[in-house]
Amino acid sequence: MRKKVFGALFFALLFLPLCVMAEEFTLQDMQGKTHHLSDYRGKWVLVNFWATWCPPCRKEIPDLISLQKTHQDLVVIGVAVDYDSIKAVADFVRKEGINYPIVLGNDAVFAQIGEMQVLPTSYLYSPKGEKAAYQEGALTKESIENYIKSKQGH
Repeated sequence: MRKKVFGALFFALLFLPLCVMAEEFTLQDMQGKTHHLSDYRGKWVLVNFWATWCPPCRKEIPDLISLQKTHQDLVVIGVAVDYDSIKAVADFVRKEGINYPIVLGNDAVFAQIGEMQVLPTSYLYSPKGEKAAYQEGALTKESIENYIKSKQGH
């Protein structure tokens, strides 16, 4: 059974039943850099599936930019899905000032991270590399900060 935790009004991070060690993932971003989950031990990792045409995705991008900028204990990795071209994604990233790595989504990425039924969808990994929570739909900076604060010291 999953528990719901409300981090902000109308937003909830869904806990996984137990923190489960995640499978190691290997993702290559648009700049050619490879990201392994194990590279970020000691930090929270937020993997966010999004699309350039998705209004809720676009709405949460400023919060993700702010999280990446202000939290040294958190890494955001964006996974662009359902895109027309790599150039369209690159242009969007540049225009929006996205400051976190962007991976182009494909079946191999989905197999490593998890299912995606709606956009946006986010997975949060603990500093120990455990898949700790996920969110179907938009999230906020406040909901992520509240979730992390609730887990510190546990």
